[in-house]
Amino acid sequence: MSKPKTKPYDKPDSLSATLLAISRFGLMMLGIIGIAVELFRDDGWLKQAFSKLLSSPAGMIAIPVIILLMYLANRWFTAPRRGELTRRGDIPLYIMMGIGGFFLYRLLTTGSF
Repeated sequence: MSKPKTKPYDKPDSLSATLLAISRFGLMMLGIIGIAVELFRDDGWLKQAFSKLLSSPAGMIAIPVIILLMYLANRWFTAPRRGELTRRGDIPLYIMMGIGGFFLYRLLTTGSF
């Protein structure tokens, strides 16, 4: 009997790759938590956005446009072309990591989000 062949992705990651993945995950989670805190606190971003959108007719017109833009962005990030590998799906991860870095800086300098 021959020894089964291992695939390249069956190899364990190195320590540095594991630590890098943990730091990416930590920054992403910090970004999600920071955004959630800012959205749902008293007089937070969600309350301000709704009051601005619903206060004028232009804001009411902007609601369908915002929904359309979110739909198109989702389609652009998730739909690869036939036979093509794309890294566009990583863009939201890196954006959230940047936001997490901002909230980490704010947490270290001020002591709160």
